[in-house]
Amino acid sequence: MSGPTPDPAGPTCFCRDCLVDLGVRGQRCGKCGSPRLVRHQALPRLALAHVDCDAFYATVEKRDNPDIADRPVIIGGGKRGVVSAACYIARTYGVRSAMPMFKALALCPSAIVIPPDMAKYVRVGREVRSAMQALTPLVEPLSIDEAFLDLTGTARVHGMIPAKVLAQFAQKVERELGITVSVGLSCNKFLAKIASDLDKPRGFAVLDRDEAVTLLADKPVGFIFGVGPATQERLAQRGFRIIADLQRADEIELMKQFPTEGRRLWRLARGIDDREVVADRGAKTISSETTFETDIRDFATLERVLWRLSEKTSTRLKAGELAGCTITLKLKTADFRQRTRSQSIAGPTQLAAKIFAICREMLAREMDGTAFRLMGAGVSALRPASEAADSDMLDRRAAHAERAMDDLRKRFGQGAVIRGLAYQGPQEADEEDE
Repeated sequence: MSGPTPDPAGPTCFCRDCLVDLGVRGQRCGKCGSPRLVRHQALPRLALAHVDCDAFYATVEKRDNPDIADRPVIIGGGKRGVVSAACYIARTYGVRSAMPMFKALALCPSAIVIPPDMAKYVRVGREVRSAMQALTPLVEPLSIDEAFLDLTGTARVHGMIPAKVLAQFAQKVERELGITVSVGLSCNKFLAKIASDLDKPRGFAVLDRDEAVTLLADKPVGFIFGVGPATQERLAQRGFRIIADLQRADEIELMKQFPTEGRRLWRLARGIDDREVVADRGAKTISSETTFETDIRDFATLERVLWRLSEKTSTRLKAGELAGCTITLKLKTADFRQRTRSQSIAGPTQLAAKIFAICREMLAREMDGTAFRLMGAGVSALRPASEAADSDMLDRRAAHAERAMDDLRKRFGQGAVIRGLAYQGPQEADEEDE
């Protein structure tokens, strides 16, 4: 049933806590006294948002153990491992995702270290996703803890502008799920993603394209998504070090110098992004991927990372009670060229060992001296997990060993059993955003 028709002009300032409309002046809400006000002239017309859970893994662990709420918490494992996530208290010490664990503990020796529990994080992520889908059918997940939402045309249904709907959503998640989110509201995906990082945690930031050019100007070119260290170096060699350099460039000339990404860089430097929000129609692929801090061409190093990705993908399959018949290896070269290799198998699987073995064979065939900046492992052609029982049991020894490890992890935590490959990989960019 439709709510009341909102004022087409809409408010340009409202309280995030009680949702009352306010004048543009004042630092606190005149009704409830809250200082959490949202002000922007473009509020009535902006409808595209990026929602990101705050320090997701660490926040879930603090929710489940209130005794550590005020302590620095690091999610990771072993002194030879890397940080999967860090709470905001730990970050004040300089701890960051993908940092070697020994370095993180040197910076913050009082930190509580908790092995990651991916199955739990996936469950909570699904609850957040469900709350998002109650707002709009146009929800595009980026990971288990973040997504783009397009609320265009929903004002009449909700009886309020999208900005208020999002503020109400953030309240609901905090009240009912015990975690917090930050919201970025803008006119396109690129700017919405930037906005969500401007006011963390429990943030709500609005960024329109008119002001984006100025905000972006002094940022390094690496601030643009997809611009890693190798591309930054190539851009720097041509005199493009900050985004203002790209803003001053001629579009055609930039395309000549960088045929693959020149036009994309020119547009994004000006806050232009025409990508639409693509709704999630149910999982067609379960995968994990990681971007390396430096490009890698060594097979043994890539193999170690591949095992970690295979375990993550397997964990997600098991949490979703799914299995799949197609195994996919994804690689991206230093110059952003993507290689995707897939292999179908006789029966569905959810075993990390089988995913790893098949991906490893495909990886070996790609070792031609190329340096890679990204790698992923995925499973598609999904089936209910019950259909994997017979095919996985053909590898009886591996299946029994993996089920035993899963049981131990359920009882004693994710760090209870660690295979040798798991903590010998290079420093990687974690899947949970800062």
